[in-house]
Amino acid sequence: MEKAVPTNLDKTLELLTQISTDYSPSVLSSALGPESLVMLDLIVEHKLNIEVVTIDTGRLPKETYSLMQAVFSRYGPVLKVLYPDAAEVGDWVQRNGVNGFYQSVELRKQCCNIRKVLPLKQFLVGKKAWLTGLRKEQSPTRAAIEMRQWDSNYNLYKFNPMADWTAQEMWAYIHSHAIPYNKLLDEGYKSIGCAPCSRAVKPGEDERAGRWWWERGSLKECGLHFDPKSGRLKRNNEL
Repeated sequence: MEKAVPTNLDKTLELLTQISTDYSPSVLSSALGPESLVMLDLIVEHKLNIEVVTIDTGRLPKETYSLMQAVFSRYGPVLKVLYPDAAEVGDWVQRNGVNGFYQSVELRKQCCNIRKVLPLKQFLVGKKAWLTGLRKEQSPTRAAIEMRQWDSNYNLYKFNPMADWTAQEMWAYIHSHAIPYNKLLDEGYKSIGCAPCSRAVKPGEDERAGRWWWERGSLKECGLHFDPKSGRLKRNNEL
């Protein structure tokens, strides 16, 4: 069976190859979403010099851990797992309760910061570039993202190689290449983070609607991708 070739595949592979040679050391930070798995497959297949990491927050769904094992079985030890500081997590839980993030947006962002943002920020020290699986189609707040931008929060270049891909293109690649993916995506989930903070989306909702669904009017981001000063997604206005 001939493999499907998405319209944006050549452009993405060209960019990944450029990052591998011109922006080393670089890292793909992956929440094991389908976008990141497409890039991981390309990185491994073409032997690109890009490290791939994911963050085990300690609250992930069992399906995500099953996917981690499936990635290991398929590709070998290519995925580096980062962990939050146990003392910081314990202190936050002691002060706010194990599910204190439901109480306010501020507490939820604190939890995200400890479990996700800080581990990645520490790992990115000394890197020239980091890659994400953000796509314009995912939500209105991501519609204006660019393929490349300077991230002043982390002092490196941030690349979104899948920015222009449609969901149809992405899934065509995944199915034609038999790439493992999170089985919650077959149950109506579109974006999967921690188990208590993710749910399936309803018809007509954007892909990010299932994240922190109990919040009203808040930015549906964990803090990795938005400017803490403006509260908005960082844009490519510095290049």
